[in-house]
Amino acid sequence: MSTPLTVTVTGAAGQIGYALLFRIAAGDMLGDHPVRLRLLEIPQAVAAAEGTAMELADAAFPLLESVDVFDDADAAFEGAEVALLVGARPRGAGMERGDLLAANGAIFGPQGRAINDHAADGIRVLVVGNPANTNALIAAAHAPDVPAERFTAMTRLDHNRGLAQLAAKLGVGVGRLTRMTVWGNHSSTQVPDPSHVLLDGEPVGFEPAWVAEQFVPTVANRGAAIIEARGASSAASAASAAVDHMRDWVLGTRDGDWVSVALPSRGEYGVPAGLVSSLPAVSVDGEWRVVEGLELSDSVRAGLDASVAELTAERDAVRSLGLVD
Repeated sequence: MSTPLTVTVTGAAGQIGYALLFRIAAGDMLGDHPVRLRLLEIPQAVAAAEGTAMELADAAFPLLESVDVFDDADAAFEGAEVALLVGARPRGAGMERGDLLAANGAIFGPQGRAINDHAADGIRVLVVGNPANTNALIAAAHAPDVPAERFTAMTRLDHNRGLAQLAAKLGVGVGRLTRMTVWGNHSSTQVPDPSHVLLDGEPVGFEPAWVAEQFVPTVANRGAAIIEARGASSAASAASAAVDHMRDWVLGTRDGDWVSVALPSRGEYGVPAGLVSSLPAVSVDGEWRVVEGLELSDSVRAGLDASVAELTAERDAVRSLGLVD
């Protein structure tokens, strides 16, 4: 058996957290590594998280070494090697965007400081709670001793949604497709891009009209469609995407493929350095590497520019609130 890994999950009593924890304990995310789970919740939800901890114990997962519940971030992130920041403040009725960013700053700023002060040196952080890209930016800004590239945001759900739509269009299994890309923000401005997709290793083209009129809107608005259909936001699919993201980061992406990861830009594809933007990436030796040199169509370039403009506006808004430098 491998040395146990300490995994901290915030918002652990929520729907995504509930769907996520059992996948982690079963080994779906980290392979045969034993895990110590540390669940962070607000005080009002600690009892619910403790109930989930009971269920995890009752499931008798061979890889699950321990489960502890906290309402204090410093304690929850002590020794954490993997952190999944799921809990976030949703946008309420009448709430302006600035109010939403400020409310999430009050969550992700302190969590970033706790990670900085208490997590393991090799910490890997995935922000799931929305607005995920900017929440990751805030958390990273409060963890000056942690390399910025250790903070990522989840666009793997959008990536997976894109693969599912393409597989349905072609009438094939998702596993036969590679090299899907989502650019930009995890929002309605995201740019799902199938132009480099391979089927069984061979290029496959899609009609530009179908991509523009059906594929892109379907992927970008899938979350809203799910809320309308089930009366609640995506939970199990979001948890599954978080598992995919972290598994690939720790264990490596499959040969010949790349995935979509929101991570701090170094200027690739004209995205201003420091913005947390979704880009195509591979994981090599536990580190994300952006796939460079891809040709972008005029429509993708225009879409990425618009999404970057939104990310820039969000960064400027949190900067004005003193949440980032």
